Amino acid sequence: MCDGTCRGADLDPLLTPELAWLWQALAAAADRRGDESLTSGPAVTVTVPAAPAQRAAAAGLIDGRPLEPGQSRRVNLEKLTAAMAARGPRLTPGAVAAHACGRRLAAKARHRAQQTTATDHLRTRLESSAASLPHHVRELIGPETVFTRLRTLGWVTRLLHAPDPTALLDQALQVAARLPPPGHRIDRRLLVPGNPHALDTGALPALVLALTGSSGTPARSAWARLGVDCDDLLGGLIITGITPRGWWIPPGAAVTLPPRELAHVEWEPPENTGTWIFVTENPSVLAAASNQALAQNSPVTPRVVCTAGTPSQLECEAIAALADTGWNIAVRADFDQAGLAHMRALLTAAPTAVAWRMSTADYLAAASEGTDPLHLMDEDAPWDTNLVPVMRKHSVPVYEEDLLPALLADITSGAPGSCTVDHRGA
Repeated sequence: MCDGTCRGADLDPLLTPELAWLWQALAAAADRRGDESLTSGPAVTVTVPAAPAQRAAAAGLIDGRPLEPGQSRRVNLEKLTAAMAARGPRLTPGAVAAHACGRRLAAKARHRAQQTTATDHLRTRLESSAASLPHHVRELIGPETVFTRLRTLGWVTRLLHAPDPTALLDQALQVAARLPPPGHRIDRRLLVPGNPHALDTGALPALVLALTGSSGTPARSAWARLGVDCDDLLGGLIITGITPRGWWIPPGAAVTLPPRELAHVEWEPPENTGTWIFVTENPSVLAAASNQALAQNSPVTPRVVCTAGTPSQLECEAIAALADTGWNIAVRADFDQAGLAHMRALLTAAPTAVAWRMSTADYLAAASEGTDPLHLMDEDAPWDTNLVPVMRKHSVPVYEEDLLPALLADITSGAPGSCTVDHRGA
């Protein structure tokens, strides 16, 4: 009930029914102040009871003039502590009050202090561990802001209530350290060695996504953004206007080819040479092209392939196979670090493809002045060496939706209106 200062003390003369009123008043003060010892600090004001026996019992503990019924008196804590020494050398007013009330005092304040200590430990652990993460993971996590993000998302509280907060945080950071760099992919089942299902559900995968700023979206999409494949049945390429060999797809239909099908896909060749396929990152572009064709009652289905985020190596190879089959390929993505990495991966896999509306001029057509730091290397856009310096200067990403009218016009016309063929540095 106390912090151990009662050991060896003679408490019985102090724990009489006649003194209960005094200890209850002191216990309430200890709770308010968050001070379970009450050995110093401002005097505690108490109301003197009417019963003569209660006043007489407290007369030796409250110094000064005689106690009068209903009177407000101030209890000097230093002097009361000195009076306690006669019953025990380490005895405190707070310890006596705790035993008199049958409970530990200042529980809320003590809990807050414990929470603060545990929170500070988590913050220190996170900051020190983040410093050793790979560069591309540190950029995702943002060591300067990650703790604030976790607190905002409620993860600090959730961690503190975990059976072993430090172990859970360390494990999540170990998973984050294995995330692939931009333009690469990894199977989610390989992120926790020896436990392929560790990231299926539960606190661990949710914490990894929170650490990397990927929470708030469906888990599969969030993992895809990080370059992580969940299985070979979901995900893959969304296509419209083109057909795998031997398949029949209704005109105008959009079909998702999962990784399992892409592993052995063969494409129907184009009917005419010089026919273009437009590869985009965001499903909104494919949807807008399909909706426009439907609204215009066009007899020609737009030929669009959507990677729905970071393309896997398998998806890049499937797009390269389109080029090998005779299609002309125009590829594009968002103007940001991940988007440029997508472009490099696609242009490397399909060397004859062209960068479609991914030039400096295209960027400037939609860019405003921003404050988002773009962590780009000079070689991140080998198809246009001026692009990276300009993106750094403007400090703002440009998304495919920002260029949507021009993209739809190209898709409708059947040829990219702005493209860069020379990407030998890719």
